Amino acid sequence: MSYDGSLAIAFRGGDIVLLYASKYNDIDTVINLSGRYDLKAGIQELVGKDYLERIRNVGFIDMKKKRSGSFDFRVTEEILMDRLGTNMHEACLHIDKECRVLTILGSSDEIIAHEFSKIIQNHRLHIIEGADHAFRNHQDELSSVFVSFI
Repeated sequence: MSYDGSLAIAFRGGDIVLLYASKYNDIDTVINLSGRYDLKAGIQELVGKDYLERIRNVGFIDMKKKRSGSFDFRVTEEILMDRLGTNMHEACLHIDKECRVLTILGSSDEIIAHEFSKIIQNHRLHIIEGADHAFRNHQDELSSVFVSFI
């Protein structure tokens, strides 16, 4: 997460900035890239089949980068349970009404984040047509939306 005293941006785990803004009222602008509204959704796709059994047997699941196969990060049972227990709806209700929030999604991304617009008072949703979760091949439009909002 990047934080400069008034602007918070998450480049990995877009929900982090929303959780931060819900807890601390010291930022006035949030940009949420592909953040999930339902943190339970997509877990199996992220960590694989039988993830709970595997994590309880070994204690962790090592995540690897898809392209290179190199180690990316480790998911422990504690981290997984924390994620599964996070209620984004409740958290977003506590975001200050003066905090401007932009959620950017790709139309080809299967993440459903339209609920943010319903509960965050000062929220704008921008969908980039044809973009996936990582905005591959749509960096110029992503940058333009990003800069325009700031």
